[in-house]
Amino acid sequence: MNEIKITINGRELIGLEAQTILEIAQNNNIEIPTLCHDKRIEIYGACGICAVEAEGSPKLLRACAVHASDGMVIRTDTERVLQNRKTVLELLLSDHEGDCLPPCTLACPAETDCQGYAALVAKGEYGKAAELVMEKIPLPASIGRVCPHPCETACRRQLVEEPVSLASLKRFIGDYNIGRTAPCAPQIEQESGKHIAIIGGGPGGLSAAYYLRLKGHTVTIYEAESRMGGMLRYGIPEYRLPDSILQKEIDIIQNTGIIFRNNVRIGQDTSLEELRQNHDAVIVAAGAWSDSKLRCPGEELDGVTGGIKFLYEAATGKIKPETFKGLKIAVVGGGNTAMDVCRTAVRLGAEKVYNIYRRTRNEMPAEEIEITEAEEEGVIFKNLTNPIEISAGKAPADRPLTIRLQIMELGEPDSSGRRAPVPVSGKEETIEVDMVISAIGQKLNPKGFEELSMTKWGTLIADGQTFQTNFSNVFAIGDATNDGADIAVSAIGEARKAAEAVNKFLYGQDVNPSPKRLVKTEKTAEDFNDREKLPRHKTPCRNPNERRKDSLEINSSFTAGQAEKEASRCLACGCLDFYDCKLIKYANQFDANPVKYGVSAHNRSDVKNKETLPNITQTPEKCILCGLCVRLCEEEVGEGVLGFVGRGFGTVVMPAGISDVCRDCGKCAEICPTGALMKAYQ
Repeated sequence: MNEIKITINGRELIGLEAQTILEIAQNNNIEIPTLCHDKRIEIYGACGICAVEAEGSPKLLRACAVHASDGMVIRTDTERVLQNRKTVLELLLSDHEGDCLPPCTLACPAETDCQGYAALVAKGEYGKAAELVMEKIPLPASIGRVCPHPCETACRRQLVEEPVSLASLKRFIGDYNIGRTAPCAPQIEQESGKHIAIIGGGPGGLSAAYYLRLKGHTVTIYEAESRMGGMLRYGIPEYRLPDSILQKEIDIIQNTGIIFRNNVRIGQDTSLEELRQNHDAVIVAAGAWSDSKLRCPGEELDGVTGGIKFLYEAATGKIKPETFKGLKIAVVGGGNTAMDVCRTAVRLGAEKVYNIYRRTRNEMPAEEIEITEAEEEGVIFKNLTNPIEISAGKAPADRPLTIRLQIMELGEPDSSGRRAPVPVSGKEETIEVDMVISAIGQKLNPKGFEELSMTKWGTLIADGQTFQTNFSNVFAIGDATNDGADIAVSAIGEARKAAEAVNKFLYGQDVNPSPKRLVKTEKTAEDFNDREKLPRHKTPCRNPNERRKDSLEINSSFTAGQAEKEASRCLACGCLDFYDCKLIKYANQFDANPVKYGVSAHNRSDVKNKETLPNITQTPEKCILCGLCVRLCEEEVGEGVLGFVGRGFGTVVMPAGISDVCRDCGKCAEICPTGALMKAYQ
């Protein structure tokens, strides 16, 4: 067979007369995308994504179907070629329906593979589940206890009855991991020689350090407190997150080789400039440790304090139960921090704890379970009230402080979508207390960070995609940045993304993340009418009369049997073939919009979700009619079981009959580029 010379993208290559352009390119490590080509079957050229531009040819050529000729000059990366690929993909995606990722993963700020770890737990593979979770969350036992689980809010199982207990499953996985003799030990890449400083040892800082350490970098965390953990240690009460659980997870992170420097305050013991000069990059994960002001007269009085300060002093033992017993406490605020303050005050021995909130219970941002458990423990809720003045009481007969409360009512919705609270003219209430605790918000203490650009609200300005500040080698994440304080899992999600950006920065690469294109669908309860109703398992909670007297953990973890049963409730909404799907891979590579031309795959709904082949799950709405499965079954397997039925958008791939070979074959699923055919055991 004669040799030929062709040029692809400026490279002169040697090939053979009988070879296609695609074959010569592949033999020389030049990527040309294809969805319908496989060496085991005859050339067909169905999808058109492999089209390239040839010098002297007015038309684009399909690289998988055109044999190369001597002297050919080919380009695979011209604007015309790239636009063609994008158009082809957008047309294919218009006839492709399904969920690349499940709603739970999309709702999780850390992008945790909830469906994946649920499936592993259901099969009893707890170690693998731990490895999977820690790819996105290195503190699963801790986060599983404190996260308000937006994943569950998005869970489609609630269209059947109740969401899957994903947070409890994460907690189970984390507890299993820290309970092992040898917890999950991720592989660390070769030492890079790069040095990164992390300011702040909370969930964001610990996570950023963890993911950068896995890349082989030397990482040092500079923490102002004597112990790592940040708000997880000093802002979350022990009854929700035991110190011992948190410490075990921190130990796992430290054992990767991260250097801990405690009792180091920026602006006092070192400076941001010094860290910048001594490290290749810096990540600021300082948290928001200053309480927001009540902005009412009297807040400067003794006995008026902030919620973050109160929780910190309770956690460090600065508040003694014997000095708290019999006191009356007023806590202002309706979020989870306010509930933590109320319930901690109960455990310290307060006689009465009032919660003051200017909206109704339904508008409280705290989790419903937190509000309910606070009520059970005796917290007195005074909704639709707002402090307008705090004054000193008249001792000894009266309490040290008197609060005037404005009675409120709900008016029109405000910018957040909630009905705005408005004063009811002439209506007030007065209560006497020993302490007023403001838990209406928190913010960054700016000391030591004056060099960094800040918003008008006093938070650090960090790019929403790269997390870079006004210094290219300084990145910032978490509660100290942009919109301010958020849930812990949000800081962890930002930490992992920032670690990726820092890693690129260290090697001079573009720090911007690659665009992500995903196919999504909307579902209703009717889509799950065939599912058996299996109510979620609820973890036991200690009796209120017992738990209000101590700081022991109030909830139990799942047993193995309970975890497996609960995990099996997962509907597996996301595509099981997502991480191997060529279609979505190319859609992201060429920035193809999945919904540019709409979706027409609903025309195939009459065969949806039917297993038409033994051990094969067929999802016709994901099929792009590439024909690979049909041709492989005919040409390689020699059975010809599969064929096309119908015309146009309504065309489907269906078996004409079942062969005995089908039961053990599965090659049609292996070759499918989109997950339209999948082995049922997956």
